Amino acid sequence: MTPPSPPVHRWSQRVSATSQALDLEAGVFTWDDPEAIARSLAASAEASTRRKAKPFQSAMSMLNFYINRAGRNLPANRRKVLEAAKDELRKLYGRLPRN
Repeated sequence: MTPPSPPVHRWSQRVSATSQALDLEAGVFTWDDPEAIARSLAASAEASTRRKAKPFQSAMSMLNFYINRAGRNLPANRRKVLEAAKDELRKLYGRLPRN
């Protein structure tokens, strides 16, 4: 009989479960409107008193975290919407678009 394997510890799972940096609207990453996603993330970042970075960086980090955590399981159409939300977020904060 083989001994039980140790539990898998995934830092991303822990961050998702315990992070208090931003209070996101429910289902924000499932919305179909990139502009609405960006506005919601920006509002959450602006309202947060627990974030450690500036609002733009916090909002963009949360969006990137979601995209990266989904990895290959993220359908192409969903990835397209979320990548467009990045561009909208950049517009909201007066940043240059990505190349």
